[in-house]
Amino acid sequence: MKDIRGPRRQRNAPTISDVAKRAGVSPMTVSRVINAQGTVREDTKRRVDEAIQALNYTPSAAARTLAGGEEIRIGLLHSNPSFAYLSEFLVGSLDQASRSNVQLVVEKCDEDDGELTAIEHLLRARIDGIVLPPPLSDSPGILAALEGRNLPVVAVATGRAPGWALSVSIDDRRAAYDMTRHLGALGHRRIGFIIGNPNQTASAERLAGYRQALADMDIPEAPDLVAQGLFTYRSGLDAADLLLDIVDPPSAIFASNDDMAAATVAIAHRKGLDVPGDLSVCGFDDTALATTIWPELTTIRQPVTEMSRLAVDLLVRAIRARSTPGASVEHPHILADYELIRRQSDAAPRRRPIARRG
Repeated sequence: MKDIRGPRRQRNAPTISDVAKRAGVSPMTVSRVINAQGTVREDTKRRVDEAIQALNYTPSAAARTLAGGEEIRIGLLHSNPSFAYLSEFLVGSLDQASRSNVQLVVEKCDEDDGELTAIEHLLRARIDGIVLPPPLSDSPGILAALEGRNLPVVAVATGRAPGWALSVSIDDRRAAYDMTRHLGALGHRRIGFIIGNPNQTASAERLAGYRQALADMDIPEAPDLVAQGLFTYRSGLDAADLLLDIVDPPSAIFASNDDMAAATVAIAHRKGLDVPGDLSVCGFDDTALATTIWPELTTIRQPVTEMSRLAVDLLVRAIRARSTPGASVEHPHILADYELIRRQSDAAPRRRPIARRG
């Protein structure tokens, strides 16, 4: 378990008293504005915000103490097999934790230790709320264990967040629909699809989007063009090998994440196929991996870093609302935007038989 804190305040840095003096209010009022606690008039809030900006003031834990609160500690429980996805998620979480001046406690959920062990270990760190990235955001065991803890929880990238939790996600079905339609518009009729791990709702949603797009383009669905993956590079190798060994292989493969798409490119090269000349390959997420392989991947940009920032911000707001008398505690679901990013891995299908390289 890692306890990640922000940098110590530099010497001669502006204090909450400096902000209060410049804004013409009390330090207590500044603290209430910073922590969104209590009722502060709009003109007063504006003066405080202007003073904070003018002084380049960074709130410290002391500001929270003035309002009678304690330093906020949030936990991040993870178990994602994609290093690229997890890296981007952690970057966003750390950045927002620093901006919100809260401590971030990171805990890995190992399969051997079990979900309950990981949760108990995290709770012993006296956290005030938990962020759940996928696949734990879809874990019935994790969610059931946290439901009765009276602790704010934000589930990220899930299509079935419980009503008692906050959540941040994209429209996975629509995103997969758009990518499949894009391949169809290029002229592909044999479009393969690699499914993600069945324990994540995003997998089923992306498969549904793929199937709906085929139906809307009047392309018959072929069971042999769909292969099961697990969101891992290794599973992508196996799935792509299976798809490219059938009698009538696809001219394009859409993988449910960039890891499996990168694996598909590797298998295509191993079989002497040119990407995208012989085979178009598309992914999902737009992680750093998408631009570190050749050719660079056409993919769906899921704003992983921004979603993790939103998750931390939602959680901190919920924690502070709980400590404010009379404040209503809501459980919103935020739907983030996605974007289809076209790079070098897709093209119109060949008009002549594939010539495999030796």
